[in-house]
Amino acid sequence: MNRSHVVSCTLAALAAFGLSGCGKEAPPPPAPQKAAPPPELAIKIGHVAPLTGNIAHLGKDNENGARLAVEELNAKGVMIEGKKLKIELIGEDDQADPKTGTVVAQKLVDAKVNGVVGHLNSGTTIPASKIYADAGIPQISPSATNPTYTQQGFKTAMRVMANDIQQGKVVGEFAVHKLGAKTVAIIDDRTAYGQGLADEVEKAAKAGGVKIVAREFTKNDATDFRAILTKIKGRRPDAVFYGGMDAQAGPMAKQMKQLGLKAKFMSGDGACTPEFIKLAGDAAEGFYCTQAGLPLERMTDKTFSERYKKRFNSEVQIYSPYSYDAVAVIVDAMKRAKSADPAVYITELPKTSYLGVTGRIEFDDKGDVKNGAITMYETREGKLNVLEVVGGAAPAAAEAPKAEAPKADAAKK
Repeated sequence: MNRSHVVSCTLAALAAFGLSGCGKEAPPPPAPQKAAPPPELAIKIGHVAPLTGNIAHLGKDNENGARLAVEELNAKGVMIEGKKLKIELIGEDDQADPKTGTVVAQKLVDAKVNGVVGHLNSGTTIPASKIYADAGIPQISPSATNPTYTQQGFKTAMRVMANDIQQGKVVGEFAVHKLGAKTVAIIDDRTAYGQGLADEVEKAAKAGGVKIVAREFTKNDATDFRAILTKIKGRRPDAVFYGGMDAQAGPMAKQMKQLGLKAKFMSGDGACTPEFIKLAGDAAEGFYCTQAGLPLERMTDKTFSERYKKRFNSEVQIYSPYSYDAVAVIVDAMKRAKSADPAVYITELPKTSYLGVTGRIEFDDKGDVKNGAITMYETREGKLNVLEVVGGAAPAAAEAPKAEAPKADAAKK
């Protein structure tokens, strides 16, 4: 056997051994690695409303709106400077009490929140606003309507619904021109909201030639109004206006009926709720009230109430679409500023032109929403029925945003 033949045999053997030695196959090529997820930018948004007490149903409605916005934005994956925004909602209960409101406001400041949605009541929103202003934290209220809130000169204070100057004017003019009232009695609950709105109604009614035959007050935790109503009955007013919330307006309507007080009963947005109808029972029929905003069916996003009900198994009360939009406006400003730092994105808030659930949101130089709508309702057959809408026309259908369905895990708590 010559040398070349030996080499050939050796190579053949080695090749065979390499293919079958120890029964092992050649390793597969490495799988392509998945791209690493983008880093997260964790932020905190505070929300404050009464979650206990006689208007807790309204406070929870506000919080639910903010929570739905947070969940849907987290599911969407908002990016800021290459980082995925991860929002934590920190909910606080101010019990509709001004002192408690300032305590929880400072608590949110100490927690270093990036923005605040709230408070619900004007009486808590106004004192809390100074604390946020001193800390440089933007605050957007979805429901505080007292004009003082945005007249203090704080660059941090804004609201996404109409104020009581607008609302009081509509109520007063409605009493004059639509109800033909010549005499009106006014009651308020002595809160910043109730008294402030009652003052604006009185101004508008007087400007229309109406005589105010009584101006009475109660408390926002009262349940018996018979003494006040008996006094008013003797003045024989054509209409009675109550400045306050549904927890008092419901029993008040019942007691008016029991006393045979035939005057038309009117109130503002705090009593313009399904809860009022529940509390008033058959005395709710023929009740007139306003909401500082568009009716749900005339808002830009027609799917909001359906998504809300699916997530929380309850109906919208009043303000949840506005707290939803308040969260969205904060995040929109962060995106435009390319920063979640309050000191940076606050400069973008006054430039806002955001198409939200409730319509186009832009702010005037005080922080009030431009073109705020006021809707007048009448209760008929146990439902709030729209009578008229003043201002705040909804955008055309072509401008309306298409709702983006949240991912499957967004509905979980």
